[in-house]
Amino acid sequence: MNTHRLDGRDTTLLLLQRDAGLPEIVYWGTRLPSGITLDAVASLRDRATRRNGLDEDHVEAVLMPTIGTGALRSPGLVASRGALDWTAEFDGVLVRQAPGQLRVVAIDKVAALRLEIVLDLPPDGDLLSMHSILHNQGAAPLQVDRLAAGVFLVPAASDELLVFDGRWGREFAEQRIRLTSGNWTSENRRGRSHDRTPGLILGEPGFDEDRALVHGVHFGWSGNHRTTAERLEDGRILVSTGEWLHPGELVLAPGQSAQTPVAYAAVSQNGLRGLSQHFHAGVRSGVLEWPGGAMRPRPVTLNSWEGNYFSHDHDRLVAQATAGARIGIERFVLDDGWMAGRDNDRAGLGDWWPDPLKYPDGLGRLIDAITGLGLEFGLWVEPEMVNPDSDLYRAHPDAVLQVAGRPLRTSRHQLILDLTRPDIAGLIFDQLAALLRAHPIAYLKWDMNRDFVAAGDSDGRPAYRSHLLATYALLERLREAFPAVEIESCASGGGRPDLGILRHTHRVWTSDCTDALERLPIQRGFSRFLPPELMGAHVAASPNHQTGRRHTLGFRAAVALLGHMGVELDPTTLATDEQDELAGWIALHKRLRPLLHAGLHQAGPMLAGRSLRGVVAPDRSHAVFLVAQERTEAHRPPPLTLPGLDAERHYRLQAPPPQRLDIRLSPSQRSLFEAGLVVSGALLAQAGIALPELQPETALVLELIGLD
Repeated sequence: MNTHRLDGRDTTLLLLQRDAGLPEIVYWGTRLPSGITLDAVASLRDRATRRNGLDEDHVEAVLMPTIGTGALRSPGLVASRGALDWTAEFDGVLVRQAPGQLRVVAIDKVAALRLEIVLDLPPDGDLLSMHSILHNQGAAPLQVDRLAAGVFLVPAASDELLVFDGRWGREFAEQRIRLTSGNWTSENRRGRSHDRTPGLILGEPGFDEDRALVHGVHFGWSGNHRTTAERLEDGRILVSTGEWLHPGELVLAPGQSAQTPVAYAAVSQNGLRGLSQHFHAGVRSGVLEWPGGAMRPRPVTLNSWEGNYFSHDHDRLVAQATAGARIGIERFVLDDGWMAGRDNDRAGLGDWWPDPLKYPDGLGRLIDAITGLGLEFGLWVEPEMVNPDSDLYRAHPDAVLQVAGRPLRTSRHQLILDLTRPDIAGLIFDQLAALLRAHPIAYLKWDMNRDFVAAGDSDGRPAYRSHLLATYALLERLREAFPAVEIESCASGGGRPDLGILRHTHRVWTSDCTDALERLPIQRGFSRFLPPELMGAHVAASPNHQTGRRHTLGFRAAVALLGHMGVELDPTTLATDEQDELAGWIALHKRLRPLLHAGLHQAGPMLAGRSLRGVVAPDRSHAVFLVAQERTEAHRPPPLTLPGLDAERHYRLQAPPPQRLDIRLSPSQRSLFEAGLVVSGALLAQAGIALPELQPETALVLELIGLD
């Protein structure tokens, strides 16, 4: 036997390789001390055989559970050649260790399979990643029905699950479930994930923002997926995540191999706050690839959609951009409606050139006017889709995902292009590349506005997986050709909120719902795994276009402040005092941006209808918190405690302008809006401060600056 160990900054993964079979997961949790010996691990795992069980011991907590080894829980690998080779038992295991990485290589001579499992844990970080590679070494094709990307072991006591449900306009809805026995499984089959965010958090019962041991798993894949948490015979919980595959979707020819997407995982003994910090740090350092190699300040964006919809008028758009520039906008994005024939959602997708009626001189005149104001120009596109009423479809009616003999079912009057065909992917690339070569377009808002139904390729095979891989390839081709262009991932809002798409893009449109009250839980769920600089958060109109609610400009702006801030309205419709107020909020965001987009995520529990989110600088010299009164309850909120501060430090605590509250204030509360209060970090963290009693659906932003 051998032991293999990976250590992060605060995390340890410990594996035991027995004489036969895949390595057993001995431990995944907070960092263990050095000096742990093989004898100690082996003695801890030396068990007697089970009564009324197999005569030799079998291990359930292995890196890839399979059929036929005696472990009767959900297998991570399901593959066969017709009715043969449907079991798998790997032997001849070799584990190669490099700094921050373990690579497991195993052979099944009977089924003619070779399996590789790669685990990465950077020594200076705590985001564990895992993926698998399966090779068909047999003489006949191998149909793969399941291949786990990641398998993770969680202690028996961590049986409370935080799962993410929802729908369009209400993504990242958090629910808690107790896993007392059996298993919990979440499957997504629609090709995007409004209702099945590919993430799961497990913890000791009652875990909260800053208390208890928690484990989190996120699957970096933008398509169909399956995640299972299952009780083992000894009570521990095995979490497995990977693609959800349609029959025949993944068939390996002799000599062919398949690699899974990457599964990511982290553990924290400091509750959800510590878990999010581990994920955010790992995403920033190991996933995102910014133009030029480093993130620049995220430009405040004015998006044209809710201010115009499909109605495009040159003078009106320029007037909006001019008003936007006056209030501090840095990027103008021309949303849907600019393409040929695109007066509604029934036509134009697939024809990526300007509408000759709306833009008789092309986009150049508008772009010149926008960039002449000192703004970047961005453009909305939906390259994976096509309307039947389009030149592309009329020329290539066979170029869509479909199943012969089955009806073509449209959604939003559109079909899905077969990007697995090189000619179609090349045609789309050429159209987009022509735009990017002709104009200084700094940003693409890449949308995807429908579910996948009966999505077959030209050979009739299911193409859910291959279409997404072709989409990733198209994104990479564009990034290689135009490395300065940033790309946003939008899928009717937050339908692709994963680290798979974020290896190719630079932002997620969090939700099509821009209502500030709805956005609070949406953005809270988003932030469990993804950092705020990736979270599109816009100030929208009142009444809101999705819900009809009316909110003050201050509430709408405060809720947008902590993300990648933008504006989703026509600024020319704002009164002068509203424009001035919005300019103040944008200026505040810009001043705080270096902290907001590089600091440590903080959050507090929901108390008396009041929520808390914030960011603290790594050296704890600066902090900002959003306090939102989402609703009223029977009791007044208690004094607010602020996490993450330096207990030995004093801070100046202020409510920075342009905030104003027209409610009753004590002298100390009034000073928050004036010179501020000087308070120790220890008092703020332990005793808390009595805040003004906020009205429902209002918010307060607090800034803390260290004084010593």
